Amino acid sequence: MQKILIVRLSSMGDVIHQMPAITDLARAFPDAVIDWVVEEGFAELPRLHPAIRRVIPVALRRWRKAPLAAATREEWAKFKIELRACRYDLILDAQGLLKSAAVARMTCGPVAGFDRHSCREPLASFAYHRSYPIAKSLHAIERNRRLTAAANGYSLLGAMDYGLKVPLQELPWLGDAPYVVMLTATSRADKEWPESHWIELAQRCIADGMRPVFPWGSEAELQRAQRLAAALPSAIVAPKLSLTDAAMLLAGSRIVVGVDTGLAHLAAAVAVPVVAIFCASEPELTGVRAATFALNLGGNGTPPSVEQVWDAVQSGRLP
Repeated sequence: MQKILIVRLSSMGDVIHQMPAITDLARAFPDAVIDWVVEEGFAELPRLHPAIRRVIPVALRRWRKAPLAAATREEWAKFKIELRACRYDLILDAQGLLKSAAVARMTCGPVAGFDRHSCREPLASFAYHRSYPIAKSLHAIERNRRLTAAANGYSLLGAMDYGLKVPLQELPWLGDAPYVVMLTATSRADKEWPESHWIELAQRCIADGMRPVFPWGSEAELQRAQRLAAALPSAIVAPKLSLTDAAMLLAGSRIVVGVDTGLAHLAAAVAVPVVAIFCASEPELTGVRAATFALNLGGNGTPPSVEQVWDAVQSGRLP
């Protein structure tokens, strides 16, 4: 029985982009034991994949804020013990950064990853026992699938499949009406779509029988959601959601419309139709991809119009 450890720490989109490779790996080796090291804030995501046995959370982001604190030293020591509790046949650094390579080398077993021409941070490749050339021109999902296949010695078979299993639970605050999830928040202000556009799009969705739902993560995002909902009497501002709750919300929607953000990728991963809006980045390498309906609109400096997004919603929404 093979024991494999995946090191893919962050961010949300990067973690989700690794999921199809996990499905491939489980197809190739149905009896393999697959564990995953991930930043604590994203630990819920690997747990949604049934092929993952154990998730090992790490808190590098939080520990950097107080590296000498007693609590940090204690948590770091516990993390190292958990990381080295199992000897693996392969440790795969699927991120290609110096920090992920450093974590991978702390484990027990041979380490593999991208070669120096393929790594996001080329120096990371010198930490690996085996490295593989994977073209940077490929979409992130395809790069991850090819790296995982090369490192484990199998050929890619079958269509891309995220493989996530979302719990079937009701969200009592949501109600029974059909709804559209609108993801208005992203990591940079230049990636945002104008609030007036969201209001116009939401009004069209309401007229089409879909109630807008606005999730949020930060205080600023909550304030934006509340402003938008105030202009849309039937809209819902979601409560603070865990990533598992967010996956359930997305999975039950008629369609998801979102800017370039991790939750848009999660929508694609749970097989709901999704329209992704790009305003300050290009979708070729990191746009949403799905076996179901997924459409990327816009690009760096060329955000889509309300009319373009509405046409996409009408094309992709579930009945």
